[in-house]
Amino acid sequence: GLNFIDLMVRQGNIDNPPKTPLVPGFECSGIVEALGDNVKGFEIGDRVMAFVNYSAWAEVVCTPVEFVYKIPDDMSFSEAAAFPMNFVTAYMMLFEVANLREGMSVLVHSAGGGVGQAVAQLCSTIPNVTVFGTASSFKHEAIKESVTHLFDRNADYVQEVKRISTDGVDIVLDCLCGENTGKGLSLLKPLGTYILYGSSNMVTGETKSFFSFAKSWWQVEKVNPIKLYEENKVIAGFSLLNLLFKQNRGGLIKGVMDKLLNLYNNKKIKPVVDSLWALEEVKEAMQRIHDRGNIGKLILDVEKAPTPLVS
Repeated sequence: GLNFIDLMVRQGNIDNPPKTPLVPGFECSGIVEALGDNVKGFEIGDRVMAFVNYSAWAEVVCTPVEFVYKIPDDMSFSEAAAFPMNFVTAYMMLFEVANLREGMSVLVHSAGGGVGQAVAQLCSTIPNVTVFGTASSFKHEAIKESVTHLFDRNADYVQEVKRISTDGVDIVLDCLCGENTGKGLSLLKPLGTYILYGSSNMVTGETKSFFSFAKSWWQVEKVNPIKLYEENKVIAGFSLLNLLFKQNRGGLIKGVMDKLLNLYNNKKIKPVVDSLWALEEVKEAMQRIHDRGNIGKLILDVEKAPTPLVS
């Protein structure tokens, strides 16, 4: 699976970037080739998907058993590689952090991306949830059925949301950061929850510009704790990778995966795969994410041959 965090790793826009050379990637699907001595519950030949602390973009991947899950019979390998990061992130934010319930409203940025589509699908499993989404205008036709109200990512979405819902929304999911932090907080209803789960605005052009990076951080709203308590607002952060690999919450994530696979088996959710790419095409695949051209998830497929360039 190819994620926006992979672009941030490539540009060094993360805390403690690993030393090169490294193999990127945090999730994959495949077939079990070998087991540790005390591993139970899996056999050689099982179809599985897994979280990996780097090195997912490889022909052979090694990861602790607690991060590995069996793939349902009718799920393809490409769907399985698109499943763990996006759906666990969306589920944890909506249900564990923000306590989504019937009749609530949610604003999600990058509604056409992998997490955005997972959020929209999970919201549809709860009655009467209103989803406000922002996305590039060329994606609107493809994703308009998945969200209730769709806005252009460059439009003044704050005014658009307030026009439809004067007192704002219950949950804001922000993967952009920068000036959107203040906008998101301003849209929260009393007892509403704002969750920052990424900072894609920090990813710059082909080269990393310190000035554009600094400008994005400078635009982040300075949060006043007194104001939070006066306005009854909740501000939260969420990092699935830190939860898994630094805070040892693999058991919690396993419970979430069980619920998600149950939803998949009951045909309530289904990962959206944008496109498959050969390993040699990773540069072009990353550019597609960078340009926000994808609807759903990009997948690197080690068995795929590069597509010949058309003159």
